[in-house]
Amino acid sequence: MSWDWQVFCQDTITQEVGQSCFGKNGDITYLDWMLSAWGWTISVSLLSLVIALVVGSLIGTLRTLEGRPWIVRLGNAWVELFRNIPLLVHIFMWYHVVPSFVPALKSLPGFVLVVLALGFFTSARIAEQVRSGIQALPRGQRYAGMAMGFTTFQYYRYVLLPMAFRIIIPPLTSETMNVFKNSSVAFAVSVAELTMFAMQAQEETSRGIEIYLAVTGLYVVSAFAINRIMAFIEKRSRVPGLIAASGGGH
Repeated sequence: MSWDWQVFCQDTITQEVGQSCFGKNGDITYLDWMLSAWGWTISVSLLSLVIALVVGSLIGTLRTLEGRPWIVRLGNAWVELFRNIPLLVHIFMWYHVVPSFVPALKSLPGFVLVVLALGFFTSARIAEQVRSGIQALPRGQRYAGMAMGFTTFQYYRYVLLPMAFRIIIPPLTSETMNVFKNSSVAFAVSVAELTMFAMQAQEETSRGIEIYLAVTGLYVVSAFAINRIMAFIEKRSRVPGLIAASGGGH
């Protein structure tokens, strides 16, 4: 078995190896294509993560409101709905079914629909983590906020949520990495991300080993970078004694 890493210097049209692995004058090499696909993967992941954090934080917070059972039930329904549907089915639903009920979505590119699908899917998991983080805090913090005259919004904004997010950074790290890996299902609706590149490039060049090793390396590098960034955030935001404090009565 011989490996030929020059496959990335081949022109995607002529299949000829050029003097540079980066195309010129409009030519595109497989390296150009792979880096472009990596950019699409990062874009899908980051935009989906933003949606997941915003929606998940909102739903998770609503599920902890006391005295508003109907809001809690709606939040629980959201989590159960999106958590119990396989991601691939979820993406197909957004791509093929939802636009039939919301015609405005038919004009949107597949990239946007994948971002929405992955973002809402992940929001259910983040909502559960936010709920757990808030409920892990001692009730005394809630009562202290109320004693200071804070409204419900204020003591969530200034007391509960800042502490809860410090608690859930480790599971959020795993979830952020999962978003990046789950973005690979975007190939199913023809989004030109890394997995789609690997499948098509392997068919065109018959160099599956080199192609898939390179793509795997980019996934590993990306996941490692996410892990280091989240570890830095966790270290900078750690509150001394928080873990011990969260073990008190609820």
